[in-house]
Amino acid sequence: MGRAVLSQFLILSNSSPRLSSSLSCGGLQSKYLKRPGFIRPAVNGDNGAGFRCCCSVSLSQPAVPETSSSSVRKRIVSGVQPTGAIHLGNYLGAIKNWINLQDLYDTLFFIVDLHAITLPYDTQELSKATRNTAAIYLACGVDTSKASVFVQSHVRAHVELMWLLSSATPIGWLNRMIQFKEKSRKAGDENVGVALLTYPVLMASDILLYQSDFVPVGEDQKQHLELTRELAERINYLYGGRKWKKLGGRGGAIFKVPEPLIPPAGARVMSLSDGLSKEVVRECQDMNWGTFKTLLTDSLVDHLHPIQARYEEIISDSAYLDGVLEEGAVKAAAIADATLNNVYQAMGFLRRRMK
Repeated sequence: MGRAVLSQFLILSNSSPRLSSSLSCGGLQSKYLKRPGFIRPAVNGDNGAGFRCCCSVSLSQPAVPETSSSSVRKRIVSGVQPTGAIHLGNYLGAIKNWINLQDLYDTLFFIVDLHAITLPYDTQELSKATRNTAAIYLACGVDTSKASVFVQSHVRAHVELMWLLSSATPIGWLNRMIQFKEKSRKAGDENVGVALLTYPVLMASDILLYQSDFVPVGEDQKQHLELTRELAERINYLYGGRKWKKLGGRGGAIFKVPEPLIPPAGARVMSLSDGLSKEVVRECQDMNWGTFKTLLTDSLVDHLHPIQARYEEIISDSAYLDGVLEEGAVKAAAIADATLNNVYQAMGFLRRRMK
């Protein structure tokens, strides 16, 4: 009975921050969880092969977006770095919840390969890991009829807008970023590239390019979102409004100032006051760690096995996966290029005349 109860608890609680935290402990092993290129548990609190969720989703259910008479959906962008594996906690938290988001919002999910080179990396593995991550998105249930799936470097506007934003970003804003301080201290100045310092500007570009209404953020990314909001307001002030209109633009704000995704009022994490949680506690309280680990692993295998099968199907069909990424990049580029052209115009650049 313990296994059945625990399986039910996992399914009902996959958006729970407390649950994903508890599942990130080391020691879970199975043929499905440790397969190369798929989902694995974290080890000793590590995110799993350098995984960082750059725009990781809120682990509570998203608020139902407001609808207008034109039925235009609010937009959300989110992405993770390409790695050989994505650990279980982030599957149960971030990627799994994307399935809910794509039904409520205009969504763009991408693999942030440009972010993956801010620290030393294996050039032989980057392309493979990028494909693996895209396949995981689809295997987990991202629906390409509802969401665009693409690779960050396939839309060149990300890098171009980053450079333009960099010209208006005070260096002091970047120096106060906590993640940069921590990582540069650990690695040493000689081993840290400028990209690690300017990483938040690229993240701002990722968000502002698509005129995002909301940004799902994790605890470690809140500071970066604040910088994105400050940059949007700064660019709007320096180059928007009447200044832009005098240059032939539409005037007004160049960028939307994105808001963090806030869970609805009354949303809560399943706690020990919940009846099912109490049942799980009663079933497991007398178990030793070895018994509990086996029970938990078996339950997770049952939950993830269909996703593993779908992943194997997708990764073996290169033409299909390439087509998904190409289609996603084309859709994303159409939005990104429109934003980028507005920024170039507002900043006074002479634009190339296309024949």
